[in-house]
Amino acid sequence: MHTQLLVLGGGPGGYAAAFLAADFGMRVTIVDEQPKLGGVCLIKGCIPSKALLHVAKVISESRDMAEWGVAFAEPKIDVEAMRARKLKIIDTLSGGLKNLAKRRNVEIVHARGVFEDSTRMRLERGESAAYNCITFEHCIIATGSSPTMPKAFALDTDRVMDSTGALELRDVPARLLVVGGGYIGLEMGTVYAELGSKVTVVEMTDGLLPGADRDLVKPLAKRLGEKFENLYLGTKVAGMTDKGNAIEVAFEGAKTGVESFDRVLVAIGRRPNSGGLGLENTRARIDEQGFIVTDDRRYTDDPHLLAIGDVAGQPMLAHKAAHEGKLAVEVLAGEPVVFDKAAIPAVVFTDPEIAWAGITEEQAKREGREFKVSLYPWGASGRAMAVGRTDGLTKMIVDPQTERILGVGIVGSGAGELIAEAVLAIEMGCTVRDVAESIHPHPTLSETVGFSAEAYLGTATEIYKPRRRGAVSEST
Repeated sequence: MHTQLLVLGGGPGGYAAAFLAADFGMRVTIVDEQPKLGGVCLIKGCIPSKALLHVAKVISESRDMAEWGVAFAEPKIDVEAMRARKLKIIDTLSGGLKNLAKRRNVEIVHARGVFEDSTRMRLERGESAAYNCITFEHCIIATGSSPTMPKAFALDTDRVMDSTGALELRDVPARLLVVGGGYIGLEMGTVYAELGSKVTVVEMTDGLLPGADRDLVKPLAKRLGEKFENLYLGTKVAGMTDKGNAIEVAFEGAKTGVESFDRVLVAIGRRPNSGGLGLENTRARIDEQGFIVTDDRRYTDDPHLLAIGDVAGQPMLAHKAAHEGKLAVEVLAGEPVVFDKAAIPAVVFTDPEIAWAGITEEQAKREGREFKVSLYPWGASGRAMAVGRTDGLTKMIVDPQTERILGVGIVGSGAGELIAEAVLAIEMGCTVRDVAESIHPHPTLSETVGFSAEAYLGTATEIYKPRRRGAVSEST
């Protein structure tokens, strides 16, 4: 079989590229070894985790309502029903993708693809494939990433899980250890804690969410300290032993000793799925971290191959992959486009959520950039007070010379929704005055973005930080 464009991988980047290419009139084939379209994000990542986090949030909010004089009985957890609901969501969305592919005449081949050369792919383990080889003019590689599992932790027991295993929700363990204080570990820890598990998180560094600004992490760390049984920072797992009915874990560092857990979730990162693809039979290169090397148009060193998404570099985010997939197709269509984003938003869907876009304060310091910070505490927000979530904060990183917004960080309820305005502002090159003078609806949490800009200018009235007429802008 011959196709004009072969897309290797059916995740957010892969199907976005395939569908747009078909809309451009190309003959397109998707090769994906999973039985359903959607990739890790839809089948065993973003979507199922957010579905379970919704359940966790409802449970948490029902408890918080006690402050308003509204009391609910303790929830009864039906794990089987939760699992069925989660699978229904996955099947519905994946089925929708299959229908969209059919309407666009995109052929789907469920098989493992291995490059024999730059324009020829061998199909392996393909039960539905009518042929065992595809030739193509171009291929977009979108094979994603997989959870990292060190050999020392890979015990022969299902009591030790990666993120995929945790999302299967086999049960609600009495005690759960989460190894890794990154976003995956904290999100899944939140789910299991609200379902009834006593959760312990162990993180090798001195703080949760390494890479995020500390003032954004602080409100989350405080709340998780109340929800989780233990937070062991500056500590690493020295070893694990399968005791049959439990996993015995030895700690070293700030916390020492041995404890037993019913299950252990290892969430210490992800690795790109670049191995075993036969790339050595092409001119494409893989760097020391396992990422496929690409240029700003997403071409590899092989003129027939492009790569997008997790397999092509950080950040490993579904929305970045989808954008890259569309860009790669535009490149193949002859459009004068390059990947040059000023803001790729990141969201941690914990409670409270943390979101940021553009540069962080920590990044600005590392790069030696001149900047000023403007902070707006949600304790001054009427909406935050009304919904009982004053633990939030909105901050702006501003270029003091041009007053352009370089970055925005938000911690608080719904931060993942609020960050979109910041992304647009940064990409459009807006100044703080542009945002401050854009009328935001009242009373909303989105106001805090505008108020943060006003705080920089000294025009915020909900907090006392006046600016003397003619004075230079000061950081809050």
